Amino acid sequence: MDNCPRCGKLFIKNVRGICQNCIKEIEIEYERCVKHIRENKGIHMHELSEATGVSVKQITTFIREGRISIANAPNMTYPCEVCGIPIRDGHMCDSCRTRLTKDLHQAVRESSNQDQSNNMGSGTYSAIDKLRGK
Repeated sequence: MDNCPRCGKLFIKNVRGICQNCIKEIEIEYERCVKHIRENKGIHMHELSEATGVSVKQITTFIREGRISIANAPNMTYPCEVCGIPIRDGHMCDSCRTRLTKDLHQAVRESSNQDQSNNMGSGTYSAIDKLRGK
């Protein structure tokens, strides 16, 4: 048994990692959000949160899980996880994604260069050791 991370009550561990009451509550929140978006296609994230009583974080989770489609809700955005600017898909804006990709490529190049210099050094020492009879 564990404590539910959402409400703190003891529950028998399950796949979702939260208690049954919280699972039901999340489903009710989901239905409220979907209904409200259908009735108010031009709504913004914070307006939806205020109107339904569902946190922006939970609404964002519904969107990222693919449970709520924002394709027909042109004003619905959520924050980039890195810089916080409004985005409509994924976890990061294009700018942060580009910077991350660039940083990863740079790290791979540096690692590759480091490996090459280590291998050259190791090979040189091995050859010298062999010549010395070590």
